[in-house]
Amino acid sequence: MKRFLYLLILFIFVKSNAQTKGIFSKDPIINLENWDKQRLSFGYFLGFNTFDYKIDYLTTPQTDIIVKANTGFSVGLISNFRLQEYLYLRFEPGLYYTQRNLTYSGFTKSIDREREIRSTYIDFPILLKFSSKRTGNVRPYLVGGVSTTLNLASNARSIDDNYQQRFRVKTWTQNYQLGFGIDLFLEYFKFSPSIRGVFGLNDELIRDNNPNSPWTGNISSLKSRGVLINFTFQ
Repeated sequence: MKRFLYLLILFIFVKSNAQTKGIFSKDPIINLENWDKQRLSFGYFLGFNTFDYKIDYLTTPQTDIIVKANTGFSVGLISNFRLQEYLYLRFEPGLYYTQRNLTYSGFTKSIDREREIRSTYIDFPILLKFSSKRTGNVRPYLVGGVSTTLNLASNARSIDDNYQQRFRVKTWTQNYQLGFGIDLFLEYFKFSPSIRGVFGLNDELIRDNNPNSPWTGNISSLKSRGVLINFTFQ
């Protein structure tokens, strides 16, 4: 699935590359001149993501838990509502596949030392987009807001815990997001690459049944952090 997404984004990028040649020229032909004057517009995005965890401890451990992030992929829809010339309200529900690997110290067996955490997120962000003045066919912007996220792979309902090799996190979490991007007005559509940070607001960890668990007993809070690289088409 990841390879398919990589190839699809590469194909779209190559397809639109011919149209972008004139965007940064001195006197470009103005494309989609009245596009941003629409009250309501829609689109979709494809992209990549990488998530890890910010871990706070109750007491300073001898060795921190090592979190290894892996590259995942993202897909979603966009609805864009124009509030005024430079300000837009956006709703971007998306599906995010990602994986993190945790490594604990103090264990000899890999079955106890390593935890593979695969997450399937459905994200519901409400965002404000602050656009600059359009110059030719280019319009940079900043974006920020809050989101509620459903983790379909949380294991929250499982009665097993790390003693049975089951790492559990909460089903629903809240985040804030900040990022920037650039709108490129092509001949037939608007293409917008962007990068965004995602920062968890609440503790996601479900502790093991044993309060002195070596996996969760010393964790004060565990919060997701992520980087999203999205390619938007409208």
